[in-house]
Amino acid sequence: MKAYDIVIAGGAMAGATAALALDTLSGGTLRIAVVEAMVPDHREHPGYDARSIALAQGSCAAFASLGLWESLAPFGTPIQHIHVSDRGHAGQTHIDAQSQGVAYLGQVIELADAGAVLHQKLQHREAIDVFCPDAVMAIERTPAAVTVRLKQGQSLTASLLIAADGGRSSCCQQLNIPRQQHDFGQVAVIANVSTALPHQGHAFERFTQTGPVALLPMSQGRCSLVWCMTAEQAQGLMQVSDDAFLHRLQQVFGWRLGKLLHVGERHAYPLTLNQVVRPVSHRVAVVGNAAQSLHPIAGQGFNLGLRDVMTLAHTLTEAASRGDDIGAMPTLMAYAKQRTPDRDATVALTSGLVHLFSNDSPLLAGARNAGLGLMSALESIKQPLVQRTIGWVEPR
Repeated sequence: MKAYDIVIAGGAMAGATAALALDTLSGGTLRIAVVEAMVPDHREHPGYDARSIALAQGSCAAFASLGLWESLAPFGTPIQHIHVSDRGHAGQTHIDAQSQGVAYLGQVIELADAGAVLHQKLQHREAIDVFCPDAVMAIERTPAAVTVRLKQGQSLTASLLIAADGGRSSCCQQLNIPRQQHDFGQVAVIANVSTALPHQGHAFERFTQTGPVALLPMSQGRCSLVWCMTAEQAQGLMQVSDDAFLHRLQQVFGWRLGKLLHVGERHAYPLTLNQVVRPVSHRVAVVGNAAQSLHPIAGQGFNLGLRDVMTLAHTLTEAASRGDDIGAMPTLMAYAKQRTPDRDATVALTSGLVHLFSNDSPLLAGARNAGLGLMSALESIKQPLVQRTIGWVEPR
């Protein structure tokens, strides 16, 4: 049996970042094991598939604080402007980097590229062992430790298990950690799209009768599409030709980027709010999508998860430096207490936007358009949304 300070189940974005943050902040004094089921530089990895992720400016700063952004930056496409509008109505608002005094509002990076960078970093840290391909098959907790048995036969023991194994977390299922779920009744159709006009760093979020449509700037002049709709509508759109798909998207999105020229492979993901009731349990902390999977309406999911990871890494390394038990409930509850306000506010924001902008009520349509108009005119009204969009949320 191998002994560690921390075992991390899941080596995709959240798990890999947690391991690297803990190693960096502790100066390599914590022994860490990362257990990952699939080699993350493979494009079929569910955490590193054709999807892109929008890293808020605050998330890029967090990666920079860990010495990681320099390696990730070449794969990023800066977001300089965000345009928010409501189809069929006049209300709209703009957010731009220059007016906020930042170089960019965020960066769009393909998960496959980010995964390859982080996985390579893990291989070069002496205090981190990576078990890949492997998986946690059984978990046993005692008052003083947690032991996991791996699929390949090895057993690992540690003071703490960090569950970072995705929205369908096997660890949470094995431990019967209670969850809350809400089905938004929507599916996200995701693809990469080429446009006739260059995006010039513009990101678009357009609210329609079926749900939001987002186009995010990507490398090579492409845009990353997230198009939310009912399951029935998604099923139909997944089956039509590329030309028919682009024609329908053009009708919904408009001509701000000129003619839509090409669409890549399409993927469809059901949208639910899926969160653990409490992100800590005896000898266990839950982070990333395992802790909460959000609607993509405001691009908050990974950015919230990264703030969880950073706070947990700081809490654990500070506890370790004091000689405290890093897996004890007082340490874990201190972490959970710090994260509750941000977590609750972000979940409320995304869920509220979904219900506000996916409703055809004339009263609500008037209210949200008035709101968008006020945001455009009054910086004080827009600023709370801007701060969360940019990621200016204190992560500790």
